[in-house]
Amino acid sequence: QVQLVESGGGSVQAGGSLRLSCAASGYTYSSNCMGWFRQAPGKEREGVAAIYTGGGSTYYADSVKGRFTISQDNAKNTVYLQMNSLKPEDTAMYYCAAADGGSCPPYVPPSYEYNYWGQGTQVTVSS
Repeated sequence: QVQLVESGGGSVQAGGSLRLSCAASGYTYSSNCMGWFRQAPGKEREGVAAIYTGGGSTYYADSVKGRFTISQDNAKNTVYLQMNSLKPEDTAMYYCAAADGGSCPPYVPPSYEYNYWGQGTQVTVSS
């Protein structure tokens, strides 16, 4: 059974930083696409970043490019999202997602391309 467990959310002031973690178990971690999504109240789920665990290629939404960094620790089957220069509009529930289909496309994949989801971790940025 695949499990994705997120951690690291919290409350921070604008301009601050947080690092989210996503630990995967029961999943063929290597050589697949994993990503981070977020969903604010009343808004659609938005893809934020993705990483190909086989080679480390990364992809970002324009809204976070230059501020967020997705990375991985293959020894721990864990993907991270380092979020810097946070803004109030980054406030959302953040979800980790994993796909079975091999490499990522050359963009942040939409939600329907992922097979597994974590429960989410809340990020709140105050002004």
